[in-house]
Amino acid sequence: MALDPRDSLLSSYDYALNPERIAQSPLEPRHAARLLIVDQEQAAPESIRHATVWDWQQELQAGDLLVVNDTRVLQARLRVRRAGGGLAELLLLEPRGEGRWLCLARPAKRLRPGDQVWMEALEQEPIALQVMANDLATGGRVVQFPAQYADAEAIEGLLVRYGEVPLPPYIQRHDPNDAKRYQTRYAGRPGAVAAPTAGLHLSDELLEALAQRGVRQAKVTLHVGLGTFRPVETEDLSQLKLHSEWVEVRQDVVDAVSTCRASGGRVLAVGTTSVRALEGAAAAGNGCLQPFQGPVSLVIQPGYRFAVVDGLLTNFHLPKSSLLLLVSALIGRERLLALYAEAIERQYRFFSYGDAMWIAPEAVVPEARPGS
Repeated sequence: MALDPRDSLLSSYDYALNPERIAQSPLEPRHAARLLIVDQEQAAPESIRHATVWDWQQELQAGDLLVVNDTRVLQARLRVRRAGGGLAELLLLEPRGEGRWLCLARPAKRLRPGDQVWMEALEQEPIALQVMANDLATGGRVVQFPAQYADAEAIEGLLVRYGEVPLPPYIQRHDPNDAKRYQTRYAGRPGAVAAPTAGLHLSDELLEALAQRGVRQAKVTLHVGLGTFRPVETEDLSQLKLHSEWVEVRQDVVDAVSTCRASGGRVLAVGTTSVRALEGAAAAGNGCLQPFQGPVSLVIQPGYRFAVVDGLLTNFHLPKSSLLLLVSALIGRERLLALYAEAIERQYRFFSYGDAMWIAPEAVVPEARPGS
């Protein structure tokens, strides 16, 4: 299929959104969010329906495989005090070995190599940290923590005492319940600095209802990282490069996908992070899904042929974002923007705590479908 030249321009993925449409808090129960269902390839009015996430179970079949991301969000936002008494903020991104962590810093110009800062929290003793180096690739800082805090599992307890949930900047309100609500119900492996937000809609009740229908589940891990906080700035998308994220796809996932295919089921990703994990592992296997552990920086945009994913449950994403490119690869850029316009007109709630969209396998453009 010949691509529309506009598909390769970042400016083609823009849309206007009233700030009032940005969800500031989650709905309760989780499955009460609205759901825009897209279940036909043709862009006709009857190809979309409006429901709730609870109703999603009616769209799935026995033998389908849900692939979810079991990453757990760290309380990675830290307030620190500089030597002169002023305050600064660190956002932990990834370990660099021996207790050193790559962090985004604010204000960055006030945190220079050699500077010492103190991590503080109510009823906690201050802990001294040192800025070791600038990181040119990210604009961040490499910060030395006590050596025992070498990885996400080791540092998680410290962050619970000193840190805050790193809600996206467009969420202005903060609530103590965010520490629980900004996690999926199946979050198990610490390491992310942002939630895989489509999974926030899956309540225990909905997961049980899906299991009762014969829908299976498999868990991948993708620790959402710097890419979430860095806007795409490359107008020519053929030159786009993304910051890598750590992924693990285990043998049980490969086996589950194989079993699903053999029985005629569909591989359905919950969220774009699950897509990136599956497709990144498949790319590492030259198009064949194999166990994989390591960094993935795969760019998915229109023209991409999916190797594993048949359908997608996803939230509504920011303009000009890599996630908007990914969803456009499934159903086409113009159609996706038309669906977003429909959602805006019908007052759907957008972004992390917002509503959701279900892209059924039948709605995926034929050229993008696995095996097509």
